[in-house]
Amino acid sequence: MKYRDNKAESEWKFYLLHCGSVDSDPCLFIYKGMRKLGSISCLEATNTNDSAHDTKLVILFHGYGADAYDLQTLSDAMPVKAPTTFLFPQGPLEVPIGPGWTGRAWWKIDVEGLQRAIASGQERDMPNEYPEGLRTIRPQIFKMIEQTKTPWSQIVIGGFSQGAMLATDIFLNAPEAPAGLMILSGALICQEDWRKAAAKRQGSRFFQSHGTQDNVLSHKNAQRLETLLTQAGLKGRLQTFGGGHEIPMSVLQKATVYLDEVFAGGAVRT
Repeated sequence: MKYRDNKAESEWKFYLLHCGSVDSDPCLFIYKGMRKLGSISCLEATNTNDSAHDTKLVILFHGYGADAYDLQTLSDAMPVKAPTTFLFPQGPLEVPIGPGWTGRAWWKIDVEGLQRAIASGQERDMPNEYPEGLRTIRPQIFKMIEQTKTPWSQIVIGGFSQGAMLATDIFLNAPEAPAGLMILSGALICQEDWRKAAAKRQGSRFFQSHGTQDNVLSHKNAQRLETLLTQAGLKGRLQTFGGGHEIPMSVLQKATVYLDEVFAGGAVRT
């Protein structure tokens, strides 16, 4: 699903307060186009020309039916202070999203079943879903990350909607603990597998947001995911907002603070 671009009028004020004046700004991102990492194509944006080993990496996976360009502007909306590269991977599957229109996805979903659930107001049993395509895409993402040559300790993995589910799975199953996890309107799936994997991430810090009026992925299931993570000893909490399946500016402001705190190595405010 595509995220709704709800940038508030306060965005520019936030940008100046966070980064300083434009003339002295270390936060402006340069878009470097698409690059191939393993089998995955990625859009890249960076706020540094320095290829030093301490450059941080934020990877953001788009939702079902969107593409790499859908989240690209988030690098400007989250002006982190550290030398940082953002990667926006492109889902390998082409899926129909309307007459004559296609988008990208990480794995196939039952679109008709989702539409029926939305129309009826009934919640799907997502915690016990184990998408077949997830097992296929996981090693491809690990290979993609390996080719960035960035240590896991300097990588924050995140995403929106289906991309948030993928990000959570990669974070929990990575060979080493990543620096952080950003779950933007995600959901709990693979419940038992994730519960076991989360035990290895005790003390890790996560950021999670979800709208109370989300009729695509329920807020209740987001709460279940928060509970699974915190019971395993991860640090963070669900940031709730009064909206739907989207990423409002208020969330991006909090996410920017989270990234700055994670990359600085300090305690993350919850």
